[in-house]
Amino acid sequence: MEGTRETRDQHPLLGLVAAMSDRIDKAGSVNPTFMSTTEKATALRELSTLVTRSQGLLLSVLAASGDVADEVGARSVGEWYAASTRHDHRPSIGLARLARSVETDYVHLGAAVLDGRVNLEQAQVVAQALDELPADGVSPEVRERAELHLIGLADDWAPTPLRRLARKVLEVVAPEIGDDAERRALEREEQRAAERARLSLTPLGDGTTRLTGRIPDATAARLRTYLEAFASPRRTASEADGQRVPAPRLLALALTDLLESLPADVLPAHGGTATTVTVHLRLDQLRDKLERAGIATLETGDAITAGQARRLACQAKIVPVVLGGKSQVLDLGRTRRLHTPAQRKALRSQHNQCQAEGCTVPVAWCETHHPHPWSHGGATDLDNAALLCTHHHHRAHDTRYLTHLMANGDHRFTRRT
Repeated sequence: MEGTRETRDQHPLLGLVAAMSDRIDKAGSVNPTFMSTTEKATALRELSTLVTRSQGLLLSVLAASGDVADEVGARSVGEWYAASTRHDHRPSIGLARLARSVETDYVHLGAAVLDGRVNLEQAQVVAQALDELPADGVSPEVRERAELHLIGLADDWAPTPLRRLARKVLEVVAPEIGDDAERRALEREEQRAAERARLSLTPLGDGTTRLTGRIPDATAARLRTYLEAFASPRRTASEADGQRVPAPRLLALALTDLLESLPADVLPAHGGTATTVTVHLRLDQLRDKLERAGIATLETGDAITAGQARRLACQAKIVPVVLGGKSQVLDLGRTRRLHTPAQRKALRSQHNQCQAEGCTVPVAWCETHHPHPWSHGGATDLDNAALLCTHHHHRAHDTRYLTHLMANGDHRFTRRT
């Protein structure tokens, strides 16, 4: 009799949950393999709606279950839920927060989840967007219109595009205050982004450094634009041995090109003088292109090959400090080391592609090269200038290759034997 009274006195919701569980048990025994394509598609859509509606029911119970946490001494129902159902802590806290929001503030949103119109991820986007509306200047009526508008958008948009649309909801439901509200929201977002910005460089000891960080979206957009400009098709064709360069490596190489192209006159003063990267190498290493074991040293103490130092001296804003046998400073670099924009324009009027034999890379993607090396006293004039793509510019400074200047002005590269 006692067991019968307990069953009769239990809340109806528990009986409904038990019935749902029983139906799922029966459905689990049915093999879906032999369903038609149309039946599978219908089942997937309806099961997704069923999951969403069940989550709406879960939100309703969570919103009313603060006493459950109190009974066991948990700090919140979200934490109790995480511990009791083996869910992760942070998502459970967010779920409980969403439950409170749809119960007290966004009742239309809660009803839409229960109806299966808005899934849980969409509901979190909508609730966050409504939470971020300005506290002043937005009346309850405007908030309700915004809520209903976003619920309507959820019929057609997934969470990520819905988040972008939600940022401009006031422009639709209250254009008279939308611009000012968006401006203030963007100012807050930019301030938070600046506060959260981080960047670290960790040497790994194998010749590479791990670059990690978090930067504002606007900064990232500018950086990506610059890198993609440098990661033009000049690198996508082949970097070595005809192999295609993966995109992540392409961007890393583009960062190198970007740094090498920074003009020294736009950099801030560092230590009282213009910011300059100084390379230390012996005079015989600078002159002797055949030297394979040559090593140059940056002022940071990091080592690079003499070949790379010669290439940087030809292309980048880097001052080579050339040391003689007794380490006397012999040369701190010429002021007119790089060809001027006017000279590059003149070169491009004479050539329409890379001057390496057989290369068809357009001149817009080429770099200026000193055939008679600047390190050997070569002048920076049109008689000592060639346009080479990045691939062949590296070849020109690669000690494994010989460079032959042909009668038509092309450069032919042959591997040393």
